[in-house]
Amino acid sequence: MSVSTSQAASAAANALKLTTRSKPMSRFPHPVSLPSTFVNTRVMRDHFKRQMFQQNEVTSRALKFIARNSVLPQKVRLEAQLQLNAMPNYTRANQLKGRCVDSGRGKGVIRDFRLCRYQFRMQALQGLLPGVRKGVW
Repeated sequence: MSVSTSQAASAAANALKLTTRSKPMSRFPHPVSLPSTFVNTRVMRDHFKRQMFQQNEVTSRALKFIARNSVLPQKVRLEAQLQLNAMPNYTRANQLKGRCVDSGRGKGVIRDFRLCRYQFRMQALQGLLPGVRKGVW
């Protein structure tokens, strides 16, 4: 199935029209509820970035696809790239940080359990982590 360039350009233009926002984004629009997490400023900031990334993921992926599609006209691709560059930094995936869900610590986090090394050790010794045993050899 082949799509003509004019059809692709009109679809891209429609996608570009969907990216305009009606209201400005605020940093903390409503109270943040983070269950069982030590809440400090960094945890709240990371939670905010995750929310913004989730809200803007589809838009940014569509713009990225349009900007890198060589079938589309150069003007449409450039417009998509400019809109992608205009998006705030905190809507990008590389701004997210893996944090411990118990302590909020950002370093030494074991991804599979989302716990920092100290919390992982304490919970493993207490038998709270299923399938984890102390190594004996």
